[in-house]
Amino acid sequence: MGGGPEVSALAINVVIPEALRWTDTRRGEEFTLMTLNVRLLPDGSLAAKAYGRPVGGGRGGYVSFPVPDEPEPASLIADAADRAGSLWTAHRGLG
Repeated sequence: MGGGPEVSALAINVVIPEALRWTDTRRGEEFTLMTLNVRLLPDGSLAAKAYGRPVGGGRGGYVSFPVPDEPEPASLIADAADRAGSLWTAHRGLG
């Protein structure tokens, strides 16, 4: 094991602030994107997917979408990763 336990994945869920939410369409149905799943990849880079619910309501599945390549979502992702890192660093062990 060399450097300690092998960690295969780190992921966080982030609420997209109301002002940054967007809509996208899948199979003719419009979705409002409300959360991000951000993963820390083995090379240290980040990957993210957006998730949302149908605009029309109902029990539609929670569907993933790509995150737009724009400064606001990128900033939210970076800030969330920094915050998660701080929280992980300050962990107090199993409760």
